[in-house]
Amino acid sequence: MHPYRSHTCGALTRAEVGAVVRLSGWVHRKRDHGGVLFVDLRDHYGITQIVADSDSPALPLLESLRVESVVTIDGEVKARGAATVNPNLATGEIEVFARAVTVLSRADELPMPVAGEQEYPEEIRLKYRFLDLRREKVHANMVLRSQVIASLRRRMVEQGFTEFQTPILTASSPEGARDYLVPSRVHPGKFYALPQAPQMFKQLLMVAGFDRYFQIAPCFRDEDARADRSPGEFYQLDFEMSFVTQDDVFAAIEPVLAGVFDEFANGKSVTPAGQFPRIPFAEAMLKYGTDKPDLRNPLLVSEVSEHFRQSGFGLFEKIVGSGGVVRAIPAPTTADKSRKFFDDMNEWARSEGHAGLGYVTRKGGTFGGPIAKNHGEEKMAALYDALGLGPDDGLFFAAGKELQAAKLAGAARTRVGEQLGLIEEGCFKFCWIVDFPMFEYNDEQKKIDFSHNPFSMPQGELEALETMDPLEIKAWQYDIVCNGVELSSGAIRNHRPDIMYKAFEIAGYTRDEVDAEFSGMINAFKYGAPPHGGSAPGVDRIVMLLADEPNLREVVLFPMNQKAEDLMMGAPSQVRTKQLRELHIRVVEPAKG
Repeated sequence: MHPYRSHTCGALTRAEVGAVVRLSGWVHRKRDHGGVLFVDLRDHYGITQIVADSDSPALPLLESLRVESVVTIDGEVKARGAATVNPNLATGEIEVFARAVTVLSRADELPMPVAGEQEYPEEIRLKYRFLDLRREKVHANMVLRSQVIASLRRRMVEQGFTEFQTPILTASSPEGARDYLVPSRVHPGKFYALPQAPQMFKQLLMVAGFDRYFQIAPCFRDEDARADRSPGEFYQLDFEMSFVTQDDVFAAIEPVLAGVFDEFANGKSVTPAGQFPRIPFAEAMLKYGTDKPDLRNPLLVSEVSEHFRQSGFGLFEKIVGSGGVVRAIPAPTTADKSRKFFDDMNEWARSEGHAGLGYVTRKGGTFGGPIAKNHGEEKMAALYDALGLGPDDGLFFAAGKELQAAKLAGAARTRVGEQLGLIEEGCFKFCWIVDFPMFEYNDEQKKIDFSHNPFSMPQGELEALETMDPLEIKAWQYDIVCNGVELSSGAIRNHRPDIMYKAFEIAGYTRDEVDAEFSGMINAFKYGAPPHGGSAPGVDRIVMLLADEPNLREVVLFPMNQKAEDLMMGAPSQVRTKQLRELHIRVVEPAKG
C-alpha cells in the first residue's frame, strides 16, 4: 500500500465497504460522544468521517491531537446507518473505523478556525492566508478560478487564438496608471517597469504577423485598492486580432465569455453569445448614469431639464438656466413608503458628497413634497405622463452640471433598485458600451486630453481629426460590462503613423515627443501594420462574479491588504544596504510633518 494513502478523502463510497484503506489529511473537526470519537478528515478532495471507539488502538492518539494536525489513518470502510447518512458529503454513506494512526505533523493552537465560515478580520485572514485557504468556501473559489482559466484557454484556442508570453520587464509608459519600477543593476540610474498591460507588445505581435494572440497575462499597477480592483497585480485574458472590425472582435469574444459563464453559472441565466446589447456611451450615461450599467436593474434615468426651464421650483429653474441638467429616477409603487424612505435617500446622497437628492411622492394620484408643491400640480402631472409613471410612483431628481448629475443619478438608480428589491436575481447580463469620445476637455490644465485610450482608431480616421471638433469625434473603443462590473476595455487600434501623430498633436504632443515616448510602436507601424483590435477581460473579476463574491480578495490566492501590503510574507520590506549599493540606489525618507 502507498505510504500515505490508498484513496483521497473524497473518494470512498458504499462500493468500498469492507475494504481496508489508508487516508491522509488534516483533522478538520472532532466530536467526542462519550467513548466514541468522530473525526472529520479533510484533504483537497473532500472529507471522510473517521470513527474510533474503545476498541480502536488509534483512540488515545486521536483524542490528544489538535484540529488541523496532519495524520495518516489506516482503517476499515463501514456503511453508515440510514439515520446517519450525510447527503451533503460525497462520502456521506460511509465511515472509516480507525485501526491505526500516524501523526505526520502536529498543529499548534490556531489563530483562526478552519472549520465553519465565521467572519474574521482581514488582518488575521491575510497574515494566516495559508489557513484561510483551507476554509471550504475560499478553497472552492481557488479551484473555481483554476477551472475558469482552463476553460478560457480552451475556448480561445478553439476560436483560433495562439498563446504567447510577453515580457514582464519593460519600459515605463507616460500614459495610464502609476508604474511599478525595477532598478537596473547593470545600467545605473535606469529602471524597468512592470507592465500595466501587454498593450504595446500584443500590438507588435500583430505587426509581426501572428494574427490571433492571447495570454492569461499578469498586469501590475501601483493603484489604490477597491472591492473590484486588487492593489499591485491582477490577471486578464489579453487578446488581439488582425484584419478585424469591431464586429469581428465582438463575434470572437462573446462565445468565449458566454460559454465560460454558462459553464460555471450554477443554474443562473447568461446573455447568449451574439445577443450582447450595444449601448453608445452617451446613451449609457443618460439612461443609467454610468458607463458600467447593471442591466438587471429595470429602472431608467430620464432627462427632464426642459420641464423645469420655467418652473415654480426656483432651484431647478436656476440650474437649468445656467447650463445644468435635471435627471429623474423613478421609484415605482412607493405609495406605501413613508416620508422617511425618501428623506433617507436624500441623506444618503449627501453622505456620498452630493448636495442632495430631490424627490416627489405620489399616492393615489396626489403629489407630495416641496418640489411638487412649487412646480405645480399641472406641470407635475405632465412630467409624470411624459415619463409613463403611475399614480403610486415616486420620483427622485439629480440636478447640477451634466457629469455630476449623471453620476448621482446612476448611483441613485442603483440604490433605489436595491432598496425596492428590483434587481433581477439568478442571471448574468452582459452588454457592450461603444462609441466612446476620443477626446475630452481637461478643465484643470485647460487643454484637450485623450478620454479613454490614446492608441485607438478615431471613427472617421484622419479626415475626422482634420475636419471635426475634437470633442465630437468618437473612437472605435468599447467596454464589456456584466451585472454592472466592467470586465475590460478594448479598441480597434490606430495602426497608421500619420493618424497617430495627428491624434497626439490634438492632445498636445509634438512629433518628437511621440517618437521618444512610443518609439517601439510608432517605428513598427512605419514598416507595415495590419488593422487590428482586441480587448482584455479581467480574470479576477470574472471569477468574482461567478463565485458571487463582493471582493476580489476572495478569489485571489495571496492578496495584499488595502495598503498594498503582504502581511504573510512581510512585503514590501526593507532590503540590505549591499543590495541598494549594487542597484546604485539611496533611500530618501519622506519629510516628517
